[in-house]
Amino acid sequence: MSHPTPYPIGLAGEITRQLNLLADHLVQLPPHEAMQVIARILDPGDGLLDGVTGLVSVSSTFAQTQAKRGVLPAEVWLALGRATNDLDAIGGDLDEHRATLRRVGTQPATTAAKPPAPAPLVVQRHR
Repeated sequence: MSHPTPYPIGLAGEITRQLNLLADHLVQLPPHEAMQVIARILDPGDGLLDGVTGLVSVSSTFAQTQAKRGVLPAEVWLALGRATNDLDAIGGDLDEHRATLRRVGTQPATTAAKPPAPAPLVVQRHR
């Protein structure tokens, strides 16, 4: 007799499927709708990126406990900690652009008389 998949494992699988579905839809959306989705993903405190960062952080804490018990190598805990820090830094880098994405996403989808000027693809970062 097969064992049912525990709920959290099934949930992780379903979330992964939903993320893949979201990515598939995102590439097909009109620009203003895509901007709305991206702004929602990056919404601080309630967006997908912050949720993933929190999940990796909780995973790091769990791995730390398991590493201290000798169940996991310390390298696993350290790698998850670095991943948490990297995701947090990415979120910080995107903070300054969230308002722009929200603004562009809420503009009407009408065609303007004068199209916006293209931006250079290589820019200097301001810190």
